[in-house]
Amino acid sequence: MINQLRTFFCLVLIGIAACVGDVLAQDDDVSVVFVGDLMLADLPGQRIKQGHNPFKPFASVLNKSDIRIGNLECVISNIGTAEDKPFTFRAHPRVLKLLKKHFDAVSLANNHTGDFGHAAFDQMLGFLTQAKMPFFGGGRDLHQAHQPLLFQRKGITIAVLGYNEFFPRSFEADVDRPGSAWSDDEQVVADIKAAREVHHADVVIPFMHWGVEDEPLATTRQQSLAKRMIDAGADAVVGSHPHVTQNIELYKGRPIVYSLGNFVFDGYSSVENTTGWALQLDVNRTGVRQARIHVARIDRYGTPHPSRKDAGQCWQHGESSFADCRP
Repeated sequence: MINQLRTFFCLVLIGIAACVGDVLAQDDDVSVVFVGDLMLADLPGQRIKQGHNPFKPFASVLNKSDIRIGNLECVISNIGTAEDKPFTFRAHPRVLKLLKKHFDAVSLANNHTGDFGHAAFDQMLGFLTQAKMPFFGGGRDLHQAHQPLLFQRKGITIAVLGYNEFFPRSFEADVDRPGSAWSDDEQVVADIKAAREVHHADVVIPFMHWGVEDEPLATTRQQSLAKRMIDAGADAVVGSHPHVTQNIELYKGRPIVYSLGNFVFDGYSSVENTTGWALQLDVNRTGVRQARIHVARIDRYGTPHPSRKDAGQCWQHGESSFADCRP
């Protein structure tokens, strides 16, 4: 009888400990890192073919994060004909191995994933699916392109959505055509609300492809839409496309990082174009608790390196602005 009582109380204590452990796990922050344009064609693609890894210098930052997301600024395909535009980027499927190693998802919502036509885009979706590389901001049709990508980490559901605002719109997904998600205001608002109400996300973050190239300040259009997205329920807004970093804003206590700049990209020489940000957002059920910007310096091969001189900017919920990170 005594042994049975001992067993009973042990099981109770074990159950309490397990419950406490579950609660603590659910209260832990989830670290989400966003980086800007990943252009894996041209020189970065040639270097990958030779065995180089453009993500290696930043691996320590990426590997510490629970979720790692980048903007895939090219199509991964071996078919198609280049569209009639100044720059077209097509990467070899061999790059998927490195993407899968260093990232948990990529956004397809930009002005280059359609560079070689809808068939090449569709082939890329197949390659990504086969490699078990999650994607968002694009799909085999309009419905899939606008679906949130959901992550479950430490008891928290995080939804990310992707939208492109840069022409041509011919890359846009349609009801019966693969492509990227176009940024239509009413649809964006509806998607954010659906991420909360239909998919029961605790945290919602749209990743935008917008703004004016080489312009360090966000446009009125960017500012207006960013605030509208937060009003609709977004916990933060993150952007890319201008090939430079842009200003940061807080709205209703939620961060808006208008442009992360380039991350893996060759062909630039100015400091502005060869500086990128890796944005770390630490989130819990209430939203973004704190943020940190890790500064990247991009070499002539298009490879990002953590800056030795710039400690980046930090912010905690409740503070009125981002400030230089303390050592």
